[in-house]
Amino acid sequence: MSSVVPIHPGEHLQEILTELSISPNGLAQAAGIPPSQIGDIVSGNRPVTADAALRIGKVLGTSSEFWLNLQRMYDLDLARANTDTSGIAALIVDDRP
Repeated sequence: MSSVVPIHPGEHLQEILTELSISPNGLAQAAGIPPSQIGDIVSGNRPVTADAALRIGKVLGTSSEFWLNLQRMYDLDLARANTDTSGIAALIVDDRP
Protein backbone atom coordinates (compact mmCIF):
# COMPACT_ATOMS: atom_id res chain seq x y z
CA MET A 1 0.00 0.00 0.00
CA SER A 2 1.12 3.56 -0.69
CA SER A 3 1.32 6.76 1.33
CA VAL A 4 0.29 8.87 -1.67
CA VAL A 5 -2.71 11.07 -0.95
CA PRO A 6 -4.92 10.93 -4.06
CA ILE A 7 -6.12 14.26 -5.42
CA HIS A 8 -9.73 14.26 -6.59
CA PRO A 9 -10.38 15.93 -9.96
CA GLY A 10 -12.74 18.28 -8.14
CA GLU A 11 -9.76 19.94 -6.47
CA HIS A 12 -8.31 20.72 -9.89
CA LEU A 13 -11.70 21.93 -11.09
CA GLN A 14 -12.06 24.25 -8.09
CA GLU A 15 -8.60 25.73 -8.73
CA ILE A 16 -9.45 26.41 -12.37
CA LEU A 17 -12.82 27.94 -11.47
CA THR A 18 -11.16 30.18 -8.89
CA GLU A 19 -8.49 31.31 -11.38
CA LEU A 20 -11.19 32.11 -13.96
CA SER A 21 -13.56 33.72 -11.40
CA ILE A 22 -16.31 31.26 -12.32
CA SER A 23 -18.58 29.93 -9.62
CA PRO A 24 -19.54 26.25 -9.50
CA ASN A 25 -23.13 27.34 -10.17
CA GLY A 26 -22.00 29.38 -13.17
CA LEU A 27 -20.19 26.35 -14.56
CA ALA A 28 -23.22 24.16 -13.92
CA GLN A 29 -25.51 26.56 -15.73
CA ALA A 30 -23.16 26.98 -18.70
CA ALA A 31 -22.60 23.22 -18.99
CA GLY A 32 -26.20 22.15 -18.47
CA ILE A 33 -25.28 20.13 -15.39
CA PRO A 34 -27.26 20.26 -12.13
CA PRO A 35 -25.50 22.55 -9.63
CA SER A 36 -25.56 19.74 -7.06
CA GLN A 37 -23.51 17.54 -9.41
CA ILE A 38 -20.82 20.20 -9.87
CA GLY A 39 -20.88 20.88 -6.12
CA ASP A 40 -20.38 17.18 -5.42
CA ILE A 41 -17.51 16.96 -7.92
CA VAL A 42 -15.79 20.04 -6.48
CA SER A 43 -16.18 18.69 -2.94
CA GLY A 44 -14.77 15.30 -3.97
CA ASN A 45 -17.99 13.42 -3.35
CA ARG A 46 -18.75 12.46 -6.95
CA PRO A 47 -16.62 11.23 -9.82
CA VAL A 48 -16.25 13.04 -13.12
CA THR A 49 -18.35 11.00 -15.53
CA ALA A 50 -17.87 10.91 -19.30
CA ASP A 51 -20.91 13.16 -19.74
CA ALA A 52 -19.63 15.68 -17.19
CA ALA A 53 -16.14 15.56 -18.74
CA LEU A 54 -17.58 16.42 -22.17
CA ARG A 55 -19.59 19.31 -20.78
CA ILE A 56 -16.91 20.70 -18.47
CA GLY A 57 -14.32 20.43 -21.22
CA LYS A 58 -16.53 22.30 -23.67
CA VAL A 59 -17.20 25.15 -21.24
CA LEU A 60 -13.61 25.47 -20.02
CA GLY A 61 -11.90 24.89 -23.37
CA THR A 62 -10.19 21.70 -22.25
CA SER A 63 -10.50 18.18 -23.54
CA SER A 64 -12.87 15.66 -22.07
CA GLU A 65 -9.89 13.29 -21.91
CA PHE A 66 -8.17 15.68 -19.49
CA TRP A 67 -11.01 15.32 -16.98
CA LEU A 68 -11.42 11.59 -17.50
CA ASN A 69 -7.67 11.04 -17.08
CA LEU A 70 -7.70 13.00 -13.82
CA GLN A 71 -10.53 10.77 -12.61
CA ARG A 72 -8.75 7.62 -13.79
CA MET A 73 -5.53 8.63 -12.04
CA TYR A 74 -7.46 9.45 -8.85
CA ASP A 75 -9.26 6.10 -8.89
CA LEU A 76 -6.01 4.21 -9.46
CA ASP A 77 -4.12 6.16 -6.78
CA LEU A 78 -6.97 5.50 -4.34
CA ALA A 79 -6.89 1.78 -5.16
CA ARG A 80 -3.11 1.69 -4.74
CA ALA A 81 -3.39 3.38 -1.36
CA ASN A 82 -6.13 1.06 -0.11
CA THR A 83 -5.55 -2.30 -1.77
CA ASP A 84 -3.08 -4.88 -0.54
CA THR A 85 -1.91 -6.92 -3.53
CA SER A 86 1.04 -8.55 -1.74
CA GLY A 87 -0.73 -11.91 -1.59
CA ILE A 88 -1.45 -12.03 -5.32
CA ALA A 89 0.91 -14.06 -7.46
CA ALA A 90 1.55 -13.19 -11.08
CA LEU A 91 0.41 -15.84 -13.57
CA ILE A 92 2.57 -14.40 -16.32
CA VAL A 93 6.12 -13.24 -15.71
CA ASP A 94 7.89 -11.18 -18.33
CA ASP A 95 11.51 -12.28 -18.15
CA ARG A 96 12.63 -10.80 -21.47
CA PRO A 97 15.94 -8.90 -21.37
